[in-house]
Amino acid sequence: MAGIFEDVVDIGEIAATLRSNDTGERRVAILALADSGLPEAIPLLSTALNDQDAALRQQAAIALGAFDGIEAATALAKAIVDSDRTVAAAAAESLAELKDPNAAEVLLPLVRHVSPFVRESVLRALKELRRPEALKEAVDALNDPVASVREQAVGVIGFLKLEESVPALRSAASDSDTRVRRAAINALAFSQARGSSEIIAAALGDEDWTVRESAAEALGRSSGGISGGDALIGHLDDEYWQVRLKAIRSLAALKVRAAALTVARSLVHEQPNIRKEAAAALGELRVSETRAYLERAADDIDADVRKNVKWALAQLD
Repeated sequence: MAGIFEDVVDIGEIAATLRSNDTGERRVAILALADSGLPEAIPLLSTALNDQDAALRQQAAIALGAFDGIEAATALAKAIVDSDRTVAAAAAESLAELKDPNAAEVLLPLVRHVSPFVRESVLRALKELRRPEALKEAVDALNDPVASVREQAVGVIGFLKLEESVPALRSAASDSDTRVRRAAINALAFSQARGSSEIIAAALGDEDWTVRESAAEALGRSSGGISGGDALIGHLDDEYWQVRLKAIRSLAALKVRAAALTVARSLVHEQPNIRKEAAAALGELRVSETRAYLERAADDIDADVRKNVKWALAQLD
């Protein structure tokens, strides 16, 4: 604030400057309001969202991101439909910064807005607010024709972590869009609801390798139902090494000792990241029968692999 309107904030002076004919002075006023942190700044910034200069409207939308609550949300909800894309985008980013759960009251009606951009942005903001009443709107949004909207809807559902949301996430895990399926798998990883692990395990058979990768990683974090160990072992020979790596890592996290010998065979994989991960996993699993595999890998050409092998062998002693 210092150096803009002196050290003491004079809201009245700043308000008068917002009415100046000079664009530069109005910009300085908006910046001063943002720096003030005072709740009295919100209605003034809301007024600045009507400025004839799109750049200043954008600045006001950005400034509102420093505030919270229904009043700020109401102003941003209007700005998100601004005819200028830069202003609308700034409003969307500021909406995503909201933390006051009460702001959901303003946002929920916009989930059904005609603009896909608005629907997507509002759902992204609702995700952080974690209001249970957003569940129905998010579930309905899974039928949205725009994939990016469905993806954000999955985020809202996942953040709520409600057991009744599992059927919706199961449906999203079969969505036609890869991003939506991945979002559903990642959401299920944090669910403690029964059946979530089974849905994730089924995604290991997805036609898209990035979904399989997400599923392999998610099973290592999932706490809902089966461990997923058997499913992961079956995908240690996936055609994509990225999927194999996440499967190995999850098997170690789940302490699936039955997978140790299968993991040990990956110590000769052509991809050094796989060999490094396999060595680290064997150290976590601590199965004595893997010692011979580790000893043969002790002189691997990759320094990181050798380091992990040395550590793994120490775990067996």
